[in-house]
Amino acid sequence: MRWDRRLGDLFDDLEQQAEGLALAERDAEVAEQSRAEYARVDLAARLHASVGARLLVTVTGVGPVDGLLRRVGEDWCLLEVGEREWIIRTSAAGSLRGLADRAVPEPLRPVTARLGWASAMRGAAAGRGEVVLHRRDGTQARGALVRVGADFVELLGEDEPGHPAVVPLAAVVAVRSG
Repeated sequence: MRWDRRLGDLFDDLEQQAEGLALAERDAEVAEQSRAEYARVDLAARLHASVGARLLVTVTGVGPVDGLLRRVGEDWCLLEVGEREWIIRTSAAGSLRGLADRAVPEPLRPVTARLGWASAMRGAAAGRGEVVLHRRDGTQARGALVRVGADFVELLGEDEPGHPAVVPLAAVVAVRSG
């Protein structure tokens, strides 16, 4: 075999190795970029992408709630469970199943996505119907939401007509209609 053929084969082999190393390096960079991008995805982004999906949400002090995701706010979501609606504080969600794999970035979310927990409670109070208020400690109270302050709700129960209970919003993990 001639020397120039051996050198040609050697150079071809070296070029293939270099191309392989470059591809491996590029794949590693792409994987790292993907991890970095995904690290910026928050739960709200996944929830917004899942509106209309059936979710199973395990709620602290309540247990599993299985329903259709209808709305998402800043720190809450609304699930439709049969004829009832649940407003769930997302910080009280121990786990969520059924979320879409994609995400909706903040600039693409509706304006209503900025409404916080107190706003969701005001919406529930505007309905003037009976609700069940679920607290973080697992207790619950039935009644009508009378008023909602900055960090509390007033719940008028059947057992105390005319004397609403004041419940800090921080203690509430979910509100169920009727």
